[in-house]
Amino acid sequence: MVDKESEQRHRNRMKRKKVVVDEKIANADKEQGLLLVLTGNGKGKSSSAFGMVARSLGHGMQVAVAQFIKGRNDSGEELFFRDQPNLNWQVLGEGFTWETQNLARDIETAQAGWEVVKDMLGDPSIGLVVLDELTYPIKYGWLELDTVLADLNARPPMQHVVITGRAAPKELCEAADTVTELVDQKHAFRAGVCAQKGIDL
Repeated sequence: MVDKESEQRHRNRMKRKKVVVDEKIANADKEQGLLLVLTGNGKGKSSSAFGMVARSLGHGMQVAVAQFIKGRNDSGEELFFRDQPNLNWQVLGEGFTWETQNLARDIETAQAGWEVVKDMLGDPSIGLVVLDELTYPIKYGWLELDTVLADLNARPPMQHVVITGRAAPKELCEAADTVTELVDQKHAFRAGVCAQKGIDL
């Protein structure tokens, strides 16, 4: 049971908070396409991006997803999303680098994939583009960072882009509007638990 004094203190505190929040909302009056980077060693970067895919589709937006590095293994996200209207889902990788073991082919695959992405970034009808695991081909030097940044900067002004992957380069983070770093504190895999459907796959 909450006593009247506690209830009144809470009400006064929330009134003060509402003034601050309302002022911040009123001052955030710009609309623009955002560049978001989800990086760090923690789990959940791609999952967060696909949450934004669901949110955008819910608003009737056109969405494009380009997956680098990952090959076709029927992930749960693709199984769910691939038949959704308004969604263009492209698997541009052939598998993790330790699986492919072919540097020249990995470079060729990444560069061919970027040509597909350039078409996405040039299409003003697409409201959200997700570039899943893009940081890896940049880190490995398969894609030129300057080219990636130039193409991102040239996209339509209201198009949002989400980039996922570990070790996002400083220049990419500086160009982004929002950067989130997920931190790995504990992971079941290190305790010998294999990847689980619905959670990891």
